[in-house]
Amino acid sequence: MSLVNAAALPESPDVDACCAGAQVSAVAAIRGELPVALALRHAGARTLNLRYELHGPAGAPVVFVAGGISAHRHVAASAQFPENGWANDLVRAGRTLDPARVRILSFDFIGADGQLDAPIDPADQADAIVALLDALDIAALRAFVGYSYGALVGQHLAARHPQRVERLVAVSGAHRPHPFASAWRALQRHAVALGQLQCADQQGLSLARQFAMLSYRTPEEFGERFDAAPELVNGRVRVAAEDYLDAAGATYVARTPVTAFLRLSESIDLHRIDPSTIAVPTLVVAVEGDRLVPLADLVTLVEGLGKRGSLRVLRSPYGHDAFLKETDRIDAILATALRPTGDTP
Repeated sequence: MSLVNAAALPESPDVDACCAGAQVSAVAAIRGELPVALALRHAGARTLNLRYELHGPAGAPVVFVAGGISAHRHVAASAQFPENGWANDLVRAGRTLDPARVRILSFDFIGADGQLDAPIDPADQADAIVALLDALDIAALRAFVGYSYGALVGQHLAARHPQRVERLVAVSGAHRPHPFASAWRALQRHAVALGQLQCADQQGLSLARQFAMLSYRTPEEFGERFDAAPELVNGRVRVAAEDYLDAAGATYVARTPVTAFLRLSESIDLHRIDPSTIAVPTLVVAVEGDRLVPLADLVTLVEGLGKRGSLRVLRSPYGHDAFLKETDRIDAILATALRPTGDTP
């Protein structure tokens, strides 16, 4: 991999951003964009733009935070970029990931802009992160915190570039995709393809996202939230969860290119790694009832890690989305996982 232009290009803050409800950090945040040349595993040499955000005081330890395929570089609100981030309640004052004490680095996954219509391996994302660290003159990360797809990327980073990260926290991401989850994602991609055949790309993507929401959450949550009799609307039956699903689909379509969804969804299914090659201390966090990443697979991952691995298990009605919903419990786990070596509880 190489930098096409080694100088990072800071962006100006988005002064029109909405900050309603955000807990805004006063610590400086910058955004930038830089082109890098990468040798992609399945698509050959490509020059791609990396878009990143770095939030926190200069000189502080750097923690890379990465989420699911719909996550992006804006993790939490700041004075410069006051809109809510995708993990706003985990990265704020008083939390383990407090931007006053650590620098939070994240980026838009390669392919997230929809410009790369080629297979993307999670290992490619790991190589892109190293290119970004080189450009920012960051020798090593204090930690990589990855949730869902981010956990897969973190595993490849720890295997391919162990000298660049001290420890890994992998939440709801195993060493391989479960066949049931891969089948679920394949059906989502089929929904998009059917929409494209009908010249209804957005409708197909919306339906795919609604299917995905059912896999992210649990029957227990739906039973509690949507236990209401169906309604007759214009002679059709409409069940209680449909408004929620329609809204989720519309929100996703508004911000996600179809190609980005397809290629990043495929990327999850391309993921394979030998746990024994993950060469840094790793905390694996599993959620009991996660329909996409079964507890048994994460136990197998930890067993393959040997002495480098440890496991925490959460019970949550939010299933795969527990990382975003159970923020107090996740923060407590991070507090232990990111404690400097040699500290006592």
